[in-house]
Amino acid sequence: MRKEVIKALEDAGVDVAGKTREYLEGLAWEARTKATLAELNDIIKKEVKPVKTGSSAKLIRDDRDAHS
Repeated sequence: MRKEVIKALEDAGVDVAGKTREYLEGLAWEARTKATLAELNDIIKKEVKPVKTGSSAKLIRDDRDAHS
C-alpha cells in the first residue's frame, strides 16, 4: 500500500495494521472453509448413495404402521 494512503488512514484514526490483520484472518478463514467444504463434498459423493424413488414414502408408511 502506498505510504500516503496509510498516512491518511492513520491520521483519520484507523488502525491500519489491525484492519489488515482482521482482513487477512477473514480471508484465511474463508480459504480454509472452502477447502473443508470441498473435502466434505468429495466424501459425500463417494460415500452417500442415491435413494430409490419411493423409498421415503415406504419408510414413512412402515413407521406409521409400526406405531398403530
